[in-house]
Amino acid sequence: MTSAPAAVVAGRPDRRFEERIDPRTGEQYRAVFVRGEALKADPLLNKGTCFSESERDTFGLRGILPPAVSTPDEQARRAYENYLRAADDVSRYVFLAALQDRNETLFYRLLRDHLEEMVPIVYTPTVGRVCEQYSHLYRRPRGLYVSSQDRGRVAEVLANAERGPTEIIVVTDNEAILGIGDQGIGGMGIAIGKLALYTAGAGVHPGHGLPITVDVGTDNAALIDDPLYLGVRHARLRGEAYFSLLDELIEAIGDIFPGAIVQWEDFASQRAFDVLRRYRHRLPSFDDDIQGTAAVVEAGIRSAVARVGRRLSDERIVFFGAGASGAGCALQLQRALAADGASPRAFDRVLCLDSRGLILQDRPGLSGYKVEIATAPAVVAGWTPATDGTFRLADVVRDFKPTVLVGVSGQPGAFTEDIVRTMVAGCERPIVLPMSNPTNRAEATPADILTWTSGAAVVGTGSPFPPVQINGTAYSIGQCNNAFVFPGIGLGARVAGASWLPDTVFAAAAHAVHRFVGTDSRPGASIYPSIARLRDVSREVAVAAAGALVDAGDVAPLTREEIERRVSAAMWEPVYRPYRAA
Repeated sequence: MTSAPAAVVAGRPDRRFEERIDPRTGEQYRAVFVRGEALKADPLLNKGTCFSESERDTFGLRGILPPAVSTPDEQARRAYENYLRAADDVSRYVFLAALQDRNETLFYRLLRDHLEEMVPIVYTPTVGRVCEQYSHLYRRPRGLYVSSQDRGRVAEVLANAERGPTEIIVVTDNEAILGIGDQGIGGMGIAIGKLALYTAGAGVHPGHGLPITVDVGTDNAALIDDPLYLGVRHARLRGEAYFSLLDELIEAIGDIFPGAIVQWEDFASQRAFDVLRRYRHRLPSFDDDIQGTAAVVEAGIRSAVARVGRRLSDERIVFFGAGASGAGCALQLQRALAADGASPRAFDRVLCLDSRGLILQDRPGLSGYKVEIATAPAVVAGWTPATDGTFRLADVVRDFKPTVLVGVSGQPGAFTEDIVRTMVAGCERPIVLPMSNPTNRAEATPADILTWTSGAAVVGTGSPFPPVQINGTAYSIGQCNNAFVFPGIGLGARVAGASWLPDTVFAAAAHAVHRFVGTDSRPGASIYPSIARLRDVSREVAVAAAGALVDAGDVAPLTREEIERRVSAAMWEPVYRPYRAA
């Protein structure tokens, strides 16, 4: 027998099975090295009731399973019926997590078949509630926990992972989980959810993704006081103590999982920029909050601008919220406007506000990444400030007359009726994107925005919202979901053999998502694809990302046809292969 060709990925060969092709028949099968209970208990290998009669005899499973052999469709139907019996969204999450822990193929088959229904369960908004309750919902370990107690032996911790090749690693330090902040070790739920979308969206093999939570402590007093809390019980490490642990982790990843793509997830604002800049060139990595969000927001704005018949280079954009996501979006949109020929200067057309109002270059004590997104004082010459001398959102909307307003503040209700009506007075077809999530953190609801503008606004949100009926027209609310970009970016970077990810990769991803939406001009049409098309979108993004890496000259030259072939070959499908004894 011959082994099937496989992509070159990081890590050890898997000792449980090997993908092979029968040279006589061409049949693809798995040569399996375990049997009996060990086989049935392995979520990557378990077929449950779908083990064939011959497989039950070969691997010592007869009598361990009910006698009837199910088809994959019957098995999926049974699982879905049980999913529907769950009482609420958290219970549905727990059901799916348990399914993933016993049969990964069935889990991903179910997720693939019901993406629109289940992505909000395994990802935002439900995963936020799961992170808050993580230590109480915990059932079975998944991923790796690297804590302050492991200093000096992080490589040993990573080596303890009994796994085969590792392609994608999602790392979080748990400090800025969605819009709910420091969740201590509970941020692992986000890392697990992101990797589930890598598989559901981009076809990354479920055995080739690794979630890592870096437990450097927590400043959440409620967690410290919770007797069931599973993390280390001390305040968050800062400064050199923090970065020395991350340095050790990065060195261990490079040694044990060379070539793996690392996604940084939910680091606090300044820390996120510091981590990205410190490690971006040491291993192929990106920050999903800074760069992934920026790519998907740019895609939505491009689609919205096309929808209303304007040019991106003419837009006036305001970001309300200047954390990692807001700043990342602002920087990317500045580059996008400049590339599209914006006049006057692109950075004068993209304004950012934080809790102190408009960020100006002459603000006392301005430092860190906010220096890069600050507005020149000349831009506000002649504007009327608030009574405290700052420019608040209402002042900026009144005097700047933005055409695009993006909320990344986590402040529910911040886009008031007065602010939206003022905006539409200065722009006939405003683009309003309340992106904060979970759902209860949105700066405004789509229904309110569309009502206040009599349907004139183009709306997109960060969390899922139902369609809105205005004057007989049904408005589909597109979700600005990072899942449209990060799985494809990771896949494209992996198949191209990236050593780092330049900014052009994220611009290419934005254009790919925008192209996928197309030029749909129907009233109420969404500015984002349906999540049901996630796999198709991810394929396009992967090809675009790999192409951008080739264009940048940072990887070996590949034709588009070769990129497409590699992307297709790398996308795993949740189907059962025949098993043979190794």
